[in-house]
Amino acid sequence: MPDMFEPPVRNVPATDADTSNGVPRLLNGDVRAVLFDLDGTLADTAPDLVAAVNKVRTDRGLTPGPYETLRLQASHGARGLIGSAFGVTPDDAAFPALRDAFLANYEAALCVQSRLFEGVPELLAALTERGLPWGIVTNKAAWLTNPLVKLIGLSEGAACVVSGDTTPHSKPHPAPLLYAAECIGVAPAHIVYVGDDLRDVQAGKAAGMATIAAAYGYCGDTLAPAQWQADAVVESAGAIAPLVMSRA
Repeated sequence: MPDMFEPPVRNVPATDADTSNGVPRLLNGDVRAVLFDLDGTLADTAPDLVAAVNKVRTDRGLTPGPYETLRLQASHGARGLIGSAFGVTPDDAAFPALRDAFLANYEAALCVQSRLFEGVPELLAALTERGLPWGIVTNKAAWLTNPLVKLIGLSEGAACVVSGDTTPHSKPHPAPLLYAAECIGVAPAHIVYVGDDLRDVQAGKAAGMATIAAAYGYCGDTLAPAQWQADAVVESAGAIAPLVMSRA
């Protein structure tokens, strides 16, 4: 059974945020589309992800791991969650069985407690009303992405849904974002990418897009979003609309 996310962050350099008079580039640009990461950016999927990995623990006679600790790894899929819950890496002999059990649990309860973040429905409605297409670019594998997007109510409005296995590379490689740009027919220079992980900002910059760090998401446990060199950092989904629609 494949992993739900392709692997660790590769070394894709991030350049300094492009600004004019101290104003983030995207505030001065001609924004024609917005792309979003899924887990931790549009949708709070951590409750179901953590439940899936904790079921692996309880099935093995262990107590559940702490939610807040595991939540930080929700954007890193099986690799991050199993690493945190069991202290093993993909190189460990025990990893494949733990991964398969986790993915089976997650597939069986994909959208039980998962919800769109507060402000996301209003944000997407505002983008649609303004005539700005929006789409999803995630590292989650398509066999999980597609049913989740439908169950959580995003499938009808999304102009594109690009998964971790849609292109030969996953984020932080720019390929998925460039593919999404091609799908929606908008040049990367006119697209903003929003994500809650360093690799989202790295991928967006490598693709030539403006970037917004979603600090309300999972964000991992290493560098703080303010250190990702995104063009802007937001503390809520509701703060995104004024940035991307200011010149639309």
